[in-house]
Amino acid sequence: MPAVVTIRRRRLSGLLLLAVLLVCAVLASIALGSRSLPLSAVFDALTCPGGLPLSCPADGTAAQIVRELRLSRTGLALVTGLALGMAGALIQGYTRNPLADAGLLGINAGAAFLAALSIHLFALTATTQYIWFALAGALIAGIIVFGVSSIGGGKASPLSLVLAGAAVTAFLQAMTNIVVLLDENALNTYRYWVVGDVAGHDAAVFQQVLPFLIVGAGLALAASPGLNLLGLGDDVARGLGVNLARNRALGLAAVVLLAGAATAAVGPIAFLGLIVPHLARSVTGPDYRWLVPYSALLGAITLLIADTVGRVIARPGELQAGITLTVIGAPFFILLVRRRKLVSL
Repeated sequence: MPAVVTIRRRRLSGLLLLAVLLVCAVLASIALGSRSLPLSAVFDALTCPGGLPLSCPADGTAAQIVRELRLSRTGLALVTGLALGMAGALIQGYTRNPLADAGLLGINAGAAFLAALSIHLFALTATTQYIWFALAGALIAGIIVFGVSSIGGGKASPLSLVLAGAAVTAFLQAMTNIVVLLDENALNTYRYWVVGDVAGHDAAVFQQVLPFLIVGAGLALAASPGLNLLGLGDDVARGLGVNLARNRALGLAAVVLLAGAATAAVGPIAFLGLIVPHLARSVTGPDYRWLVPYSALLGAITLLIADTVGRVIARPGELQAGITLTVIGAPFFILLVRRRKLVSL
């Protein structure tokens, strides 16, 4: 019993530490960029909304940078990082695959295909216009993968999910290539979205995806206890009273909503859903009741740091968050694999 209390206390302390780091990452994201701002100017801009009265010490330019540019960008990085971290943990759990991420279930490919198709058919150029098509594509692809994997045996097993996801992803990627090769305008718009970046999006994008992310996060937390039992094997889980089909459907619905909305908003962010669950698992072990919230916080921290680093190292320009995360994440993940044995799924 004391050991259980110690483990719980350690995990709670870890969550508190991650929350503090998240606040620091948010402040750094708002303060740092092509023009760095002192924290005093950031606080003045946040606490003196409106027309900057004489009693407000905030500099007009600094306040404009914070309110009109960095707040929406930081908020979008925060919620999409949370979503991709949670989705990565759930995907690896349901597929029993330590190399799984949102791309494995065709979600990225579905979002990319309908985004490119809508740009081609309707000449859309703004993210707020084609984001709905990208979200619909991610949802449809996730439903197709789950449906195809359930054909025959009547259940979506980890192996059938992986195989169906690979097939659907390959098909949708081919269709996307056809669309962008036929339309130069679609290619020009699509190539910026597919890199993965939180820059250039206003508050409207944040507001559009937030409801989907909230519902997805709620489903993810609800599915976590059942996922622990699924890890014991289908027969054992069924004997303990778990409804396998309902639990998998609940978890995969959470994955589709979280990863689909995040990908639709900022494009596919490579490595985030892959690396973050492994980092979280090294602290929490394979208990998804703790792994999912840990992955959420770590995902948000990682994406915020990647976006901030991309702005700082390429001044006065910037490096997209998707590129920064890949450049930093790939060698880090290799080092993680070599230095320590990853906790089993």
